[in-house]
Amino acid sequence: MLAFVTDNDTLEGGCTCRRVRYRLTGAPLIVHACHCTWCQRETGTAFALNAVYEAGRVQHIAGEPELVDTPSASGKGQRIARCPHCKVAIWSNYPGTGPVLRFVRVGTLDEPRRCPPDVHIFTSTKLPWVVLPPDAVVFPEFYDLEKVWPRESLDRLHRALARACPG
Repeated sequence: MLAFVTDNDTLEGGCTCRRVRYRLTGAPLIVHACHCTWCQRETGTAFALNAVYEAGRVQHIAGEPELVDTPSASGKGQRIARCPHCKVAIWSNYPGTGPVLRFVRVGTLDEPRRCPPDVHIFTSTKLPWVVLPPDAVVFPEFYDLEKVWPRESLDRLHRALARACPG
């Protein structure tokens, strides 16, 4: 895993018009480069790059995003937080974790270079002209979190899920 962001760091980002701004606390759980055809279509580019954070580590510091429910390849949909003015997607929630995790669009960070992908997923539908580094961690579809995520990230995930669903 690349460690460009430590758990003592903060990152900031926002939409194009700067009406919606946010701050991230600490390192992401993981950073996905998703090459599925759905992400290609939704983003209008070759893949989506998402830094996965617990919702409590994402603080709105200016404006509030508009939550838009959209369809997804799974059929379960996703909720995308967009700037109500410029419509830039800031983060998504997926049905598996609901509001507990936010998949923050790395391109909306002020310093996106600090969040390179840890894993490339759904590479079975990767565009053929996208060349991945030889040392990239690659999965044709998704993967088993317990086998891929660092122990610290798994512990944070389990704590976040326990807070969301106590008992």
